Amino acid sequence: MHVQRECKRSCDVYINTLRLLCKQERERSKREMSSSSKVRLATLSEEPIDEEGEYKHHSIWYTSSKKAQTWLKTYFSLPNKHKHNNYLNLLLSVLGCPLFPVSQLPPQSSFSQVSSSSQYIIQHFIAATGCRKLEGTVRNMYVTGKVTMAMVDELSSNGSTTVSNIRVSQKGCFVMWQMVPNKWLIELVVGGHKVVAGSDGNVAWRHTPWLGSHAAKGGVRPLRRALQGLDPMAVASVFSEAQYTGEKRIGDVDCFVLKLSADDADLADRSDSTAEMIKHVMFGYFSQKNGLLVHLEDSYLTRVQAPGSFPMYWETYMATKIENYRFVEGVMIAHSGQSDVIITRFGDNLRAGPVITRMEEKWNIDDVAFNVPGLSMDCFIPPEELHKDYTEENQDWRSTLNGSSSLSL
Repeated sequence: MHVQRECKRSCDVYINTLRLLCKQERERSKREMSSSSKVRLATLSEEPIDEEGEYKHHSIWYTSSKKAQTWLKTYFSLPNKHKHNNYLNLLLSVLGCPLFPVSQLPPQSSFSQVSSSSQYIIQHFIAATGCRKLEGTVRNMYVTGKVTMAMVDELSSNGSTTVSNIRVSQKGCFVMWQMVPNKWLIELVVGGHKVVAGSDGNVAWRHTPWLGSHAAKGGVRPLRRALQGLDPMAVASVFSEAQYTGEKRIGDVDCFVLKLSADDADLADRSDSTAEMIKHVMFGYFSQKNGLLVHLEDSYLTRVQAPGSFPMYWETYMATKIENYRFVEGVMIAHSGQSDVIITRFGDNLRAGPVITRMEEKWNIDDVAFNVPGLSMDCFIPPEELHKDYTEENQDWRSTLNGSSSLSL
């Protein structure tokens, strides 16, 4: 009971903080728009953590103009030893808050009947997690956890390592909120840097210290981290229309494999004149023995070509081991796991050949709560200023790799 009271007190403090920030933002917006039509509100600054890893709730709203262009120009001019420090940005961009390749289906169309192998597997998953009891009764969800991120190495085509201080880990923590339907917010703080991402059900967005706020292209999609065993209802929803591809052994677990792919329309929506999303595929591995989701794999390929330059390709592969399922209010929730990422860059402008970057993240869940009192839609309002002129949601890590890849040209 004491732990529950402490969790509720923490939730209430966080909700009140979000409400205050939202109220201050709306009031300031009205004042500035009345004084000058050219003045725009900027986004929430990064919020560092103290030595104990706790959030310091004294973030401020700061003003910035063309932060992305300035950051990129500065980054390209940095010497190698300073560029190494920016690998933290790369870790946060790739591992922090990636999105799922497809949108979440409405509950009424997700579990209505069993007419395929994939739906049979999902029915087994629903029974194993006990998540059906959440349908229609759970309005929101709250999760806190800790992460440890590390840049493993970067290899050029000749096998030489281009990243020093291999496996230097960065520790941090995160808080995630979700509300039905399709609303979510995550704040992740690692190494004194903060990344915030969210969705109000209509638009998904992200804020990073080096790019500010920007909207994700394409339709609203769920947060990948939530589908790593944290939200079984969302897992059942997105995989209910998946394609059954067979069986595979992952470690010592025999699994059924379900496949999801972004269709051509979604890929086109997530592309622009300089960055083309070629594919985005996700595989879910469900244990044949207990029905639980134990492994996720997804990969996406992007073609980037600036005017007057050769095309360049980024292929990103992410594999996540999901484990340590525990009951939370009668529902099985995964409480730990590990994600491994391999990014391969290749193209005619990389004269030394392909460059492979590897990174990893270990995560543990501290608290999970359903139906937190006081959480409202105001907590999911996007920042007033969204920079919509940037490429797809991964432009910021591609920018980081652009800078580092120049060392291999």
